[in-house]
Amino acid sequence: MSALNHYKTWVFDCDGVLLNSNRVKTEAFFEAAKPYGVDKAQALVNYHVQNGGISRYVKFENFLTEIVGRETIDTDELDDLLSRYARSVKQGLRDCEAASGLEQLRQLTRGARWLVVSGGDQAELREVFRDRGLAAYFDGGIFGSPDNKDEILNRELVSGTIGLPAVFVGDSRYDIEAASRAGLDFVFLSQWSESDYDFANASLRLESIKSIVEHLS
Repeated sequence: MSALNHYKTWVFDCDGVLLNSNRVKTEAFFEAAKPYGVDKAQALVNYHVQNGGISRYVKFENFLTEIVGRETIDTDELDDLLSRYARSVKQGLRDCEAASGLEQLRQLTRGARWLVVSGGDQAELREVFRDRGLAAYFDGGIFGSPDNKDEILNRELVSGTIGLPAVFVGDSRYDIEAASRAGLDFVFLSQWSESDYDFANASLRLESIKSIVEHLS
């Protein structure tokens, strides 16, 4: 693994890495699905936790077909679920704790480009990061669904926005798998992760953004 201060590009997941928002989204999935019954809502939550980093669109489509048992997806029904979820999430993303140490880490890596690559809705992410004063850190862009992480990483590698060597900082199994497929090193942060994956193949396993700062200092 390259020394952390030699990376040309830093790619960050949002939920559980930059923002303490995993619980916000877990609760929002439950509330959105609750009209279908508590058991079905809990089944969606279980699927969400087991598939961290995958977009809400995929999760709600799976909910309707595999949990509710719809043979085909009605777009109005899907849109209603997405709207209920978005209403619950929006305020939570504004209010939840942001990772301490971001400003220090940006100074320590000022020669590198920073990106957000998230399973969250791209427009929502950009609005929240702007309103919270975080957007300026990410000179490479803030990206999210409906494109998935593999698509975003491949696209930004081809465009040259992600220059190698690069590192992905994440907290889910999908994060480390997407990083590996794209040829990026991976740093796992445990502080807010909901994953029970062991991350044995991570380049580093640390607690938080602040831990990366301490590692670089």
